[in-house]
Amino acid sequence: MLQNHDAIRRTVKELPAGVETVTESDDPKIAEAIQEHVEWMEYRIEETNPIRMRDPLFAEIFRHTDKIKMVHENTDKGVRVTETSDDAYVVKLIQAHAKAVSGFVERGFAEAMKNHPVPEKSSDAAGDEKQRFEATTPVIDGVGKVVRLPRAVQQPKVGAKLLVDLTSGAEPGKLNPGLEKVAKYLNIYAGAGELPTEVQIAVVLHGGATLAVLNSDAYAAKFGTETNPNLELMHQLHEAGVDLYVCGQSLIASGAKPDEVVVFVDTAVSALTAVVNLQSDGFAYVPVSR
Repeated sequence: MLQNHDAIRRTVKELPAGVETVTESDDPKIAEAIQEHVEWMEYRIEETNPIRMRDPLFAEIFRHTDKIKMVHENTDKGVRVTETSDDAYVVKLIQAHAKAVSGFVERGFAEAMKNHPVPEKSSDAAGDEKQRFEATTPVIDGVGKVVRLPRAVQQPKVGAKLLVDLTSGAEPGKLNPGLEKVAKYLNIYAGAGELPTEVQIAVVLHGGATLAVLNSDAYAAKFGTETNPNLELMHQLHEAGVDLYVCGQSLIASGAKPDEVVVFVDTAVSALTAVVNLQSDGFAYVPVSR
């Protein structure tokens, strides 16, 4: 029907409890296809058998099929459909859906490729939407901002295990941006999805990131700074349950020693062994090179 949308005409009458629509065509084959489509849609509503779930409006209307009454009557050239609900919000969904289908008839595939917005539940909905997309940092305060996307696909899974392979460096005296990404990962699992979700994160530092793990005195002696700017965030990550490892081979090669490593970071034999061991324990590999 999308291919032949120019041969279809449609009217929509809004009712206090929903809509009445008439969709017809002078082409008998298209008229029959319209009737068959409506029968299938009535079945889908009755059985909650959804379609177009990537479209926010369609996904939302199929969440409320138990509150929708749909009645259709074939005409000589198509079908008349009445959709109603006793729920005020669902009435809005029905009316928005009717407008979207009219858009399909008017513009065909061009309209079908769009996402259609979900109508507001109340006068406060606009404020709720603004709040939903407001950046927050639920675990690591002020670092690694995220926005909550409760209806997006690929939601954080319970029990996820991330191995962050951190090789990026930073200028002496500046925070390593890779550590900020680790904070963001924690915040994603805690506050970017529909529900907060537990996650295990292990970080292996080597390459340019190696010396970020030095205690304040060792770092200051190495780089001529007052302190190590990475320690506060690394300590926050540690307190949040992140396991931190540094490559012992990279550490020695950089002119440092294991006893100069800050107390909450463990020295591994090598980044290689740490990465292999953690992956064998079920951690998903996440490289951070910049």
